[in-house]
Amino acid sequence: MSFAFCVTFWPVSIRLMEWRTASPHLGTQRPGNVGPRAYPEAMALSKDEREHFLAEPHVAALSVSAGDTRGPLTVPIWYQYSPGGEPWLLTGVDSRKARQIEEKGFFSLMVERVEPTTRYVAVDGAVSRIEPGTDEQLVEMTHRYLSGEGAERYLQFARENLGANVAIFMQPQHWLSSDMGSF
Repeated sequence: MSFAFCVTFWPVSIRLMEWRTASPHLGTQRPGNVGPRAYPEAMALSKDEREHFLAEPHVAALSVSAGDTRGPLTVPIWYQYSPGGEPWLLTGVDSRKARQIEEKGFFSLMVERVEPTTRYVAVDGAVSRIEPGTDEQLVEMTHRYLSGEGAERYLQFARENLGANVAIFMQPQHWLSSDMGSF
């Protein structure tokens, strides 16, 4: 039985939808495909490559289990990471993601890009600690993603409107990464 699939969060979903496969032992191919894959061979990143990529200021997709009767809670989020360290994020004390992460004890982050090559890194792990967020952490996180006047406007907005934060730290346990080249 053949099937087509689409990874909806991945920018190359149109290309992946065209990749059709059958049970591997049948060797069946669809018209238009050359061999069992219709895209270049993906390469896993080395430990250094994936850690340095995660250290770049990408907006992450954070996922945490939302229970047995629904899919995971998945939201975009700013995060901070230095190679060899623990990824961390700031979120509202009473936010749904903070409650879910504290209850479940683990979460995932995934970052991606499409230029100059299509690349992603996903990491998941246990919560190593949750602590009250500080203004220094807010400033650090803001300047990771924004600069100049935009950063100052955001900091003023956050301090006046967003309320107290918690900083959530992850002990990385599982990594998944790939560079699929350019299309």
